[in-house]
Formats: sequence, C-alpha cells, structure tokens
Amino acid sequence: MRYERRIVLTAVLALAPVVASAIILVFAVDFSAKVRWTVLAAIAVAAFIATYVLHEQLVFPLRTISNIITALREEDYSLRARNARRDDALGEVMVEVNALAALMESRKLEAVEATALLRAVLAQIDAAIFAFDAEDRLRLVNPAGERLLATQLDVGALLAEDGPTTIDHGTGRWDVHRSSFRERGSPHRLLVLVDITRALREEEVEAWRRIVRVLGHELNNSLAPIKSIATSLEQLVTREELPDDWRDDLARGMRVIGSRTEALTRFTGAYAQLARLPEPRKRDVVVAALVRRVAALETRVRVDVEGAEAVIRADEDQLEQLLINLVKNAADAARSKVAIRWRANGDFILTIEDDGPGISGTTNLFVPFFTTKPNGSGIGLFLSRQIAEAHGGSLTLANRTDANGAVATLTLPT
Repeated sequence: MRYERRIVLTAVLALAPVVASAIILVFAVDFSAKVRWTVLAAIAVAAFIATYVLHEQLVFPLRTISNIITALREEDYSLRARNARRDDALGEVMVEVNALAALMESRKLEAVEATALLRAVLAQIDAAIFAFDAEDRLRLVNPAGERLLATQLDVGALLAEDGPTTIDHGTGRWDVHRSSFRERGSPHRLLVLVDITRALREEEVEAWRRIVRVLGHELNNSLAPIKSIATSLEQLVTREELPDDWRDDLARGMRVIGSRTEALTRFTGAYAQLARLPEPRKRDVVVAALVRRVAALETRVRVDVEGAEAVIRADEDQLEQLLINLVKNAADAARSKVAIRWRANGDFILTIEDDGPGISGTTNLFVPFFTTKPNGSGIGLFLSRQIAEAHGGSLTLANRTDANGAVATLTLPT
C-alpha cells in the first residue's frame, strides 16, 4: 500500500470511534430527521477535513524534501526548504537538507574552479600530456600534446610499458613518463612527454664554458712561463758579449720549456682521453683472476682479496683500468693495507677499502680535472665512473662507517 493511502487509512481508523459515537448519539436522542442529517453531514465533512489536513501535513513536507533532493541530483542548488527551524523535528530535517544543498553547491563551485585552474595550467605548460582509458582511447590532451600529435607522433608505441624513455622527434628530444590513475573506478593511463632539448643545450653550453675555462687556465699557466723564458733566452743569445754561464742558463731555460710543454701535452691528452672512451665490448670475465691481477700491480701496501668465484659480462680491459684507478687511489691514501671484496647476490657489488684518513669532502670527487694530489690528473675517478655507467652500473666513494678510511663501491648488473 502506498504511503499516502496508509496515512488516509490511519486517519480514518483514528476517527472511526469518534464518528461512530457521534452517530449513535444522534440516533439515540429524539432529533428531527432534518437535524439528524445535518449533524451527520457535519460529522462527515469534519472527518474529511481532518483526514485531508493530516494527509497534507505529513505528505507535503516529504514531497518538498524529495523535490530538493531531485534538484541536488540534477546539480540544481537553487531550491531551499521553508520552515527550517531547530525547535521541531520536521524543521530540523529541513535545516539539514538546506545545509546539505549549501555544502554541495560550494563543493560544486570548488570543483569547477579547480577544473578551470587545471585546464589553464595544462594549456600553459610545455609538457605534452595525454590521458587514455582502459581501451587506449584518448580522453584528454593539452595544447602542447595537440601540437605534438600534428607532427605524426606514434603515441601507441609510447604507451607500451617497455617503450622508450627518451625519443628524438621533430626538432627536439623528449623525455617520456608513464603512469596510471583511476577515474570513477576505471583504470586510465597517463603519458607525459617533456621537451628536454633546451635543458640539454643549456647543459652543453655550460659544459663548453667549463671546458674553455679549464683549457684557458691551463694554457695560460703553461704558455706564460714559456713566453717569459723564451723572451729571456732571446735577450741572452742576442747580446754582443755572452756571459760565461750562458750555456747553463740556456740549458736551464730549455728544460723548463720542455717540462711545461710536456705537462701541457699530458693535459691535452687527458682531455682527448675523456672524449674517446669506446663502448664496452662485453664478454665473460672471471672476477677473481682479474682482481688478483690488478692487486699484484700494487706493491706499496698489502692488498687483501676476498670473494667467491663469479663470472660477469663486462669489457675486461675497461674494468681492469677502472680497478687499477681505484686500487691506486686507495693505496695512495692507505696507511698499511687495502682490501678488495665482492659478492654476486643479485647485482655484482665490489668494494675497495683503505685504512687511511678518509675523505674530507665528496662534492668534487667525480668532477673532471679536480684533484687534491700534487701530481694528480683529476680524471681517474671521472673515467672510472664513466666506465661503470657505460656498463649500466654505478660507482660511489664514501667514508667507511666501521673504521677509519674510505670505501669505493662498484655495482654492476648481472
């Protein structure tokens, strides 16, 4: 039975005893027929009015609440309930319904403003952004993405999990990022392409500036004394009367010129070495034999070797040069011994420890031509890291935590 009919039935049942008593009383008293029918009509009208009023008092507020909820569902927040007050039960319901409508209206406004801000941000950023649904259909793209799509970009190939992380497309290089998110419970995928061409060019320009500064500094350091000595020797040999020790002065000056020229040759050779590091030619390398061969080259301090039998894929010549550099540095700092250890649980990890004073600062350790040694070239650690990264690994240098000294850690994939 409908709710309205239940209300009417309840009112009728509630009024039935009163109406029945009134009818009995009318017929029990000696009234005329006209009076009796008049009273009966009044009783019927009163019962109808009471039932109607009760029906409207209960049903009308519920219909009002229903209309407001329907409007909220349709995102129309303009309707409000009347007679909202805290001093009766129905008024409290109306107060809460109005509060809910106001809250939903403010949340809708916040969502609209947030969406407008997001669209403005997406329109201004240079990164190309693509959003795809579970069926790989494009659902969202910003203006930068639209411009990239106009250049015949193959977005489908970039969506694959094993796709490239960097691509050359058009006139630039793009860094590719992939992620996933959910919207209304459905999985979506996000593809972001960032143009790194400008950053790479800025880094390239800055690298050239550093190279020019270093080259200019070293060339001036060598050419200035060479020019000074050459001028002095020219003045010496053009004298009409040569001093008795002019041959010694000439020989001494030529030795200085030769020494500075040799140093300059070594310096430029070091730069050339940085530029021509070849790609590693990987093959099976027996680690124990390689390490023992490198350890035998160091005779200044004791070199301990410890590690299980292991075979890795690497360029043996490059790896040997890397280990020679690290062992030499460790021996330079060591007081009594150097220890080489390795393990191959997952990645191959090799450590070289010394018992020296440790490292005072790690900021510039891998900067080319930076050295704290009087006769150092400043390229050993830089080349070693290049070799490690060319093999897909890494090289770090830090102070030991268990004792005095430093530890170099080489990590290579197996």
